[in-house]
Amino acid sequence: MKKFSINTIFAFATLLGFLSCGQDQKEAIKNTSNPISVVVAKVAANDDNSPLIVSGSVEATNSASISTRLMGYVEQINVKVGDKVTKGQVVIAINSSDLQAKRAQVDAGITEAKAAFLIAEKDYNRYKNLFEQNSASQKELDDITAHYKMAKARLESAQQMKNEINAQFAYTNVKAPFSGIITGKYIDEGSLANPGMPLLAIEAPNNFEVVTRVPEAMISKINNGETVTVTISSIDTELIGKVTEVSTSSKYSGGQYLAKVTLDTKNDNIRSGMFASVHFPNVVDRASNSDASILIPKTAIITNGQLEGVYTVSQQKTAVLRWLRLGKSFNDKVEVLSGLSSGEEYILSADEKLYNGAKLSIK
Repeated sequence: MKKFSINTIFAFATLLGFLSCGQDQKEAIKNTSNPISVVVAKVAANDDNSPLIVSGSVEATNSASISTRLMGYVEQINVKVGDKVTKGQVVIAINSSDLQAKRAQVDAGITEAKAAFLIAEKDYNRYKNLFEQNSASQKELDDITAHYKMAKARLESAQQMKNEINAQFAYTNVKAPFSGIITGKYIDEGSLANPGMPLLAIEAPNNFEVVTRVPEAMISKINNGETVTVTISSIDTELIGKVTEVSTSSKYSGGQYLAKVTLDTKNDNIRSGMFASVHFPNVVDRASNSDASILIPKTAIITNGQLEGVYTVSQQKTAVLRWLRLGKSFNDKVEVLSGLSSGEEYILSADEKLYNGAKLSIK
């Protein structure tokens, strides 16, 4: 049997005491750490009572594309994007040299037709008197009458051609259809304008509506005159709107129904094309929430890179970080697709920074 010296036994005992002391200090630190005071909430299913929220875009209530019915080169553009115009103001002038030449030809034709008509009229009156005096036959009167009527028809035709040319001259000066703001310019001076081709875009200011698409399952719940809330995130604005139009067909809208919401409040920061969310407070979104959904406040979400989670409460009253898969946002809340179950507790706020395993003191 191997014997140990007194020094060896003493050293071994000292080492054991040192380790024991260190362990006791760790236990002391662990046991004496102060719990973090937190506010918790219990996960509750939404029970299919979330309001219907659909997305849409802001459009001007009164907007138009300005075009012309005349083919010609743009001679002058009197406005630029952002300019205010009044109804009837000339915004584009189109070269009218071709029309001027045609009008000269028509004027010459009218002069010729008028001279021929005057001669035919005199001949008709003369032969009419001769026929009444039995100095001309019925055939001679019929021939001169037909000649007179043809001359009269040619003169009327020439005059109508002049009216047509004059009407076309009206399209050489393109005018604003209503008072508003120029929002788009699609042609430059010297370019060729074709009939129906958009030249400018105009919108009436401060009158906007939101055009949105409503799912088939919910369209029957939307009624004209209904008051809704419209959120425009890009300008951090919430407005009140009113449903003014509900489509009765989805043939040309991809299986969804168009609904228009007129904004009651005017706001100078609103622009056409902005993304908007329309909240129908009186309509329950049963289409998208056929299964009970879970909503939690966005402030409770913890983000780490592309990961998103929330701190939950364990049975030992400690913090446990739980990673989640999130869905749609509803105002200040977000939908939890997976990672939390109904009845679980999660931490809303804490007095100190949380970490996995932190002891908790629930308020």
